[in-house]
Amino acid sequence: MQTPNILIVEDEVVTRTTLKSLFEAEGYNVFEAEDGEQMHDFFQNNNINLVIMDINLPGKNGLILAREVRDRKNVGLIFLTGRDNEVDRILGLEIGADDYLTKPFNPRELTIRARNLLARTTNANEDDDLPSRVSFNGWTLDGDSRSLIAPSGNEFRLPRSEFRALHLFLSNPGKILTREQLIMEMTGRELRPNDRTVDVTIRRIRKHFESEPSNEELIVTIHGEGYRFCGEVDG
Repeated sequence: MQTPNILIVEDEVVTRTTLKSLFEAEGYNVFEAEDGEQMHDFFQNNNINLVIMDINLPGKNGLILAREVRDRKNVGLIFLTGRDNEVDRILGLEIGADDYLTKPFNPRELTIRARNLLARTTNANEDDDLPSRVSFNGWTLDGDSRSLIAPSGNEFRLPRSEFRALHLFLSNPGKILTREQLIMEMTGRELRPNDRTVDVTIRRIRKHFESEPSNEELIVTIHGEGYRFCGEVDG
């Protein structure tokens, strides 16, 4: 398998250099960018598999840039930032980051999370077992474009975590899926204490087809257990 390419987007030179040395020691190809403009230059000339990005950046901040990264189908995104409040964490996940770590960070933890995420993003056959299209309640999940298509025909590109969570629901209609099952499917890692990644992802999925956020029509919360998909899957 080709060596994965990691892009570090960080304006602090010391942190950027530290991360480059850390991942090069793990055997990855590592590129460095200090802002969004340099980030896009690297995307144009290289096949980037994973972006590790700060939020506080000159010019466009990381939250804005994350939306642009999410338009790329097979690129993983980890926020590594000094902004450790819950609002920023949830917002980062809602925008579509695959993971969110705060500084100071544990190098071993970061490399493990990156490796698990890369195992999914660099595997060209990771979704080969998924049907090209699955329909439910007038909606369609398209595996080729990783999109959710509304009854009106409007198409919404989904971040990898949302796509895989929704696919898992559609593969198991009526069954209760635990947060542990969902986080493993979404990110390839285990659920951590106080980890809200699953809940944030489910909330984002619901926004597409629930008429009211408080009205759980298709994905129902089973308190103390997980979530259950209650729609009609057509295949």
